[in-house]
Amino acid sequence: MHEDLVPPDDIEGMDDKETLDFATEYDVLEGLRYMGHEAQPLGLSDNLGKVREAIAELKPHVAFNLLEEFHGVAVYDQHVVSYLELMKLPYTGCNPRGLMLAHDKGLCKQILSYHRISTPKFALVPQGRRPRIRRGLQYPLLVKSAIEEASLGIAQASVVHSEEKLVERVRFVHEQLGTDALVEEYIEGRELYVGVLGNSRLVTLPVWEMLFTKMPDNVPRIATAKVKWDLDYQAKVGVRTQAATNIPDALLQRIQKLCKRVYRALSLSGYARMDLRLTDDGRIYVLEANPNPYLADGEDFAESAHKAGMDYPALLHRILNLGLSYKAAWRV
Repeated sequence: MHEDLVPPDDIEGMDDKETLDFATEYDVLEGLRYMGHEAQPLGLSDNLGKVREAIAELKPHVAFNLLEEFHGVAVYDQHVVSYLELMKLPYTGCNPRGLMLAHDKGLCKQILSYHRISTPKFALVPQGRRPRIRRGLQYPLLVKSAIEEASLGIAQASVVHSEEKLVERVRFVHEQLGTDALVEEYIEGRELYVGVLGNSRLVTLPVWEMLFTKMPDNVPRIATAKVKWDLDYQAKVGVRTQAATNIPDALLQRIQKLCKRVYRALSLSGYARMDLRLTDDGRIYVLEANPNPYLADGEDFAESAHKAGMDYPALLHRILNLGLSYKAAWRV
């Protein structure tokens, strides 16, 4: 885990706002220890030597990977996982190839398009370039980072309706986030999430939905950074997630099959969450694939697993076993 997210041993007396940043790290550690495992947190920032030292000293059976960046760069988590493979240490979650393909949103969309998987039409704007809207790309458009996760930099202003606002938002991504910008058509519809577990044999979790019960009708219903991480704002606009309802069985089966196709197309392993949009006329668009998604107890992925009959310890146990059974190249 990131060294800033190593949780305290005791959170008694702390409220949800105080524990939000390290909720996953705390819940996973507590869950593993509850099951009888000896679990030691390893905080990383920019020193891989700590990994080598921990492996030599602790001789762990498996690394539970909760790292989301290295050197402050989101896509460098794949290299840390590669290092674990070079050290011949099993790990939980996604393999390096899957992390690379899913985190590069432009490349991910190209792969999905190749496999004829519906995703919003898009364009990539490299840093320093002015956006040029290609033929067939229509407003409103959504502008976001091409590599950052957890809705970083996404706000209501990310949905633009004119070239002036498009240029302004692309500049924001370039200058404030320091990444290329991804520009895609905004799809009006229901915000769905589908968890997938597995290496070769895949299981989909119940379809989950994000609802905005108090959001004004004229405001885009998107998972902004405030929607995901600001507890006061969540209460203000009535954000809640739950098992999706009123979806016909045939459509549910299409969604589940689609999510497995995406998982395999991107060479994912371990566990992932697919972010989808479902339009009123039944069209399904894949927005993103998220390997190693947010794993805090009581949040979307864990709640969906619970709906499928896996309590939190059972979910962690399943993820551990998938990590231990993953056939990395050194094990073949």
